[in-house]
Amino acid sequence: MSEIETHTIAVVVDNEPGVLARVIGLFSGRGYNIESLTVSEIDEEQSISRITVVTSGTPMVIEQIKAQLERLVPVHYVSDLTLEGSHVERELALIKVRNSGGNRVEALRIADTFRARTLDSTLESFVFEVTGSVKKIDAFIDLMQALGETEVCRTGVVAIMRGEKVASTN
Repeated sequence: MSEIETHTIAVVVDNEPGVLARVIGLFSGRGYNIESLTVSEIDEEQSISRITVVTSGTPMVIEQIKAQLERLVPVHYVSDLTLEGSHVERELALIKVRNSGGNRVEALRIADTFRARTLDSTLESFVFEVTGSVKKIDAFIDLMQALGETEVCRTGVVAIMRGEKVASTN
């Protein structure tokens, strides 16, 4: 049996109503999991958006996902960043931690270690902004949860190839 792999897939699509629903429908209709999903317009003039999906499955399932994505009419380009080489992945998270006393000092110390920015501070809570890899953000959240009640909001992964290779829409 093949081992489960996690892949980051970039999909360049027409920016029109219903496209995201069709992409999500492809995943849900076949029982594929979406671990992270981000969408943003990348070319206003041509009305093109980029969907970045982090998904997991066997190598055969990943190939099926990519093939089915490529067959969707509004899709211009599908790129499996995990297979195509070195790429940069980042995520942004906002973490609110409610705490008091010595835990407040510790929260600030940990935030400094993780290069998190303090966006809001009250007598009972902090809101931190942290960017980085999924593992870095997971570690930061785990440490904050040990210091008090937390609320977490994450953007999802965005990724881009390193070097001179550029995803095209042709």
